[in-house]
Amino acid sequence: MSKKKYYLYKIKLTELNILSLLLLVLFVLITIWLYGPIDVSDNSFFICFAFMVPYLILHEVIHAIFYSLNGAKYKNITFGVHLEKGVLCCLCKQRISKKGILMSLLAPFMLIGVITYIIGLLINDLPLIILSIINISGCAGDLMMFFGLSKIKKFEYSEFDDPTSFGIYTSEDLSKTKLLGLEYVGVEDNQED
Repeated sequence: MSKKKYYLYKIKLTELNILSLLLLVLFVLITIWLYGPIDVSDNSFFICFAFMVPYLILHEVIHAIFYSLNGAKYKNITFGVHLEKGVLCCLCKQRISKKGILMSLLAPFMLIGVITYIIGLLINDLPLIILSIINISGCAGDLMMFFGLSKIKKFEYSEFDDPTSFGIYTSEDLSKTKLLGLEYVGVEDNQED
């Protein structure tokens, strides 16, 4: 069995922004098709702006909850704001399993994205629909990571101080593995288990 190494990756911000914009446009078009024309003079937009930051914070809290549910210690979970990159973040600075990271990546998308979007459509609540679309669009990086990491067989995941970088701890050779939207940065040998 080969020695485990840390394979370092960085999210490609250009691809992230393109996917985010595509998700935004797609869900706005779906909403117009299902909901009808969106009245921009409606107070819904003011309600959305009032709740946007708490909704984005909730997104990060959901990541933290799922990190914890998958074995992360609270002291190893940090929150931050990186205005220069335009992101709020929740980082898990300890190794967690493939299942743990995949659940954490997908949870905000499903819980306060897709499910709340469907609820918003069913109860005819435009502010909830808009907040859900904003969250879905903001999940672009989570989705790129989810689909990219799903291709790797067995690994442990950890993050660093940069919200756009992370490490994959595995014995599998990932040096030539292409992951959509993720840039391979390098490898570090690590004897620790």
